[in-house]
Amino acid sequence: MRSSTIDLTLPPQASRRRWGNPALYWPSLTAATAHLDAPLAVLELDALRANAHDMLHRAGGTPIRVASKSVRVRAVVEAALALPGFRGVLAYTLPEALWLAEGDDEHEPIDDIVVGYPTAARSAISRLATSPELASRVTLMVDSVDHLDLIDSVVPPGERESIRVALELDASWLGPAGRIGVFRSPVHTPHDAAELAARTIARPGFELVGMMAYEAQIAGQGDAPAGRPGYAATVRWMQRNSKAELLERRAAAVAAVRSIADLAFVNGGGTGSLEFTSGDPAVTEIGAGSGLLGGHLFDNYRSFSPAPTAAFALDVVRKAERGSATILGGGWVASGPPAPDRLPAIVWPTGLSMAPREMAGEVQTPVTGPNAAGLRTGDRVWFRHTKSGELSEHVNEFVLVEGGEVVGTVPTYRGEGRAFL
Repeated sequence: MRSSTIDLTLPPQASRRRWGNPALYWPSLTAATAHLDAPLAVLELDALRANAHDMLHRAGGTPIRVASKSVRVRAVVEAALALPGFRGVLAYTLPEALWLAEGDDEHEPIDDIVVGYPTAARSAISRLATSPELASRVTLMVDSVDHLDLIDSVVPPGERESIRVALELDASWLGPAGRIGVFRSPVHTPHDAAELAARTIARPGFELVGMMAYEAQIAGQGDAPAGRPGYAATVRWMQRNSKAELLERRAAAVAAVRSIADLAFVNGGGTGSLEFTSGDPAVTEIGAGSGLLGGHLFDNYRSFSPAPTAAFALDVVRKAERGSATILGGGWVASGPPAPDRLPAIVWPTGLSMAPREMAGEVQTPVTGPNAAGLRTGDRVWFRHTKSGELSEHVNEFVLVEGGEVVGTVPTYRGEGRAFL
């Protein structure tokens, strides 16, 4: 099967939006891939186009920096960057950023990469610091003088290129119940941001070019979880208050830093907060990627409903009893707090449930339910991963399906021999 490129500039075909009818969509994927052995992962190209264009619509003209962690397929990252409205990459490790920035015989270098997390990868820092090309293409994230000290300890300022850095502002909400958000930067107040900015620009060998503030409690928290109306109401209350607080604090922090340094960008948001973040005048770009592949985590939002672009198929291999079926594999569990929403979702056939005492297993996943009795050895079962990019760590390639036919494949990072984290 040939490796392919992906074109997202084409408009989505309304006539091909089979995903709105599960009884049509999933059997069509089964038929298209029947000649391929499981486990296999699929990208449905028109669903991918629909998601990309919907993200741009939701962003309302604010550029989207592609969050590569949520994709981990170079062909998809490149396809998004070829679509007007997507600009630059938000990488998750410095070695990954250098790989993308270097390019190769088949891939052009990506010249605008921000590493979204601080790095302690000393050999990668050395490579960055001693290459004029890489130093001009990659920006590191810092939230402490410790990060500056570490970089200096690897290659002193007088012996290296100037290192582009961005300052991360903590976007968590410190509300009545304490911190709500994620443990990221210790820089929380405008004063904190201004102090770190001043100390950064005073250091030789660094150039402060950007800021980032990721509001995980808004972008990554669904406000309409199925069957939990009380919890949904609490989430919406939290998000209303968090949004109001963050708009004021982020604006003040950005203004404070801009009075000290000439910032090229201010990054915020994520797939789940495109509308909110695009409306923040302090933000110049949004980091997002999960919405492209549409993991089932994003089924729990009111404001959008991504198409199930990415899915994986496994085979039934045994029948322990008439009312059950056992699938080979299935334990592709997402990171985060251990809970049912971290498990892959069985999407076809419907009417299947994981056995409570085994759930999604490393080697086997028994299922029961109304339709389990009808499954036979060799039948195919379709799953969606909770998150988007993590699926790419389990397979070497995605099969590309369009119009009910296989049209090629693209390698994942893993398939290119790269496991960055």
